[in-house]
Amino acid sequence: MQQLSAQDASFVYLETPHTPMHIGSVGIYDPSTAPGGFVRFKDILRFVGERLGGARSFRQRLVRVPFDLDHPYWIEDPEFDIEYHVRHIALPKPGDWRQLCIQVARLHSRPMDLTKPLWEFTIIEGLDNIDGLPPGCFALMSKVHHAAIDGMSGVEMSAAVHDLDAAMTTPEKQDGWKPDDMPKVADLLARSYVNNLIQPMRIMETIGRSLPGMGRLATSVGKGDVSIRNARPAPKTPFNGKVSAHRVWDAVPFKLADIRAIKDQVEGATVNDVILAIVGGGLRQYLKAKDLLPKETLTAMAPISVRGEGEKAALGNLVSAMVVGLGTTVEDPLERLRFVHDEAVNSKALTGAVGARTLTDYSQLMPSALAGLAARLYTRVGAANAHAPAFNCVVTNVPGSRVPLYFAGARMVAMYGTGPVFDGMGLINTIYSYGPTIAISFTSDRDAMPDPGAYADALRGSFNALKAITERLTPPPVEQNDNKPAAKAGSRRKNNG
Repeated sequence: MQQLSAQDASFVYLETPHTPMHIGSVGIYDPSTAPGGFVRFKDILRFVGERLGGARSFRQRLVRVPFDLDHPYWIEDPEFDIEYHVRHIALPKPGDWRQLCIQVARLHSRPMDLTKPLWEFTIIEGLDNIDGLPPGCFALMSKVHHAAIDGMSGVEMSAAVHDLDAAMTTPEKQDGWKPDDMPKVADLLARSYVNNLIQPMRIMETIGRSLPGMGRLATSVGKGDVSIRNARPAPKTPFNGKVSAHRVWDAVPFKLADIRAIKDQVEGATVNDVILAIVGGGLRQYLKAKDLLPKETLTAMAPISVRGEGEKAALGNLVSAMVVGLGTTVEDPLERLRFVHDEAVNSKALTGAVGARTLTDYSQLMPSALAGLAARLYTRVGAANAHAPAFNCVVTNVPGSRVPLYFAGARMVAMYGTGPVFDGMGLINTIYSYGPTIAISFTSDRDAMPDPGAYADALRGSFNALKAITERLTPPPVEQNDNKPAAKAGSRRKNNG
């Protein structure tokens, strides 16, 4: 058995019928590359079954300690059934993009069964009328509970079910998986007793590690090297109250080359800065059209992976976070990018002064029973409506493959992300890159965003404004004049002496 960390367990405690805490992806595939030019559902079942040994999350389930006296444990599920986890549906005709968005939102809004391994794959057929895609494509929508993976370990899980070619070669590594017996209640209670005895020592150790970082932070603030301006509460928006049980989803792809060209307009700017500036411009346009744009800048929480080189395949979450201003008060798109870049540099310095890993370790300090009770009370009393938010939305970046990937022989043609929303945080923007494309996918509460198409259009408008400035400021390439007349032979001889 392996116990969940406090950070992983918090996603279990936050789970309610209207706030399911899973993340996921929507991959779109062209089956014409598969052997025979098509993919059957039984082929997919066999393909996934042969690759279950590639990620531990596939066959591990939660076991909760009675009364949540301690954090839950992972065990190898003795009742694992792959046909429960891999499902199959189809869009009605005409099978367009809006229908896919609605279906993804419906599937994403449904909580997972916490007594089974915390993942689901749904094959969605009938994508026959989507611009840019060949008819006959299918989507693979994945759902994995946030307690099991973060964005980086999710990439590892995705790698287990994707190949670099269409051959569908069976993995050479033998699958030596064995199920566990269900633990006895007395054993779980005994473990919780021991863990609670050593908790004070963990607290002292974490505080001791954080003191040098606190000293560095105080020095940096005193010198003016770091500002704590983003430590103040964020302005209230429709995305920062109690959420409903219903979701909306959409995605907007961009060419990665265009994003890189935009970042070059501001010295030191990164691709992430450009994405944050696009989100800031999109939120500005969307909220201004509704006369709901606050006078203060909106902020985004951006997760930071603290996963070490030897922890890439580790289960669960190893993330910290920084808060970045989105420049929603700045009208000029290029000035907004400069604003976001400065905010990101400051936030990284602030996090670095304390230590991102140390901030993550602080999540271990709250007793498990108290953490679970606090999460449930926060939701039940609607506390999100009674205080200013710490940030307005989440923008999380998941790096994808630069080379084509294949699922059951079908070539992936697009990849998008999904994420959880919960009370106080009703909008998450998931950034996923694949090949020459980078996409902003967003998940929101349907009550907070009843018109997701309008926000998608606002993101496109924000990007187009930055691209237009980039094209205006970028000098045209110097043309080579291949028709220039050759010099006379005599003059060449003369010049060469």
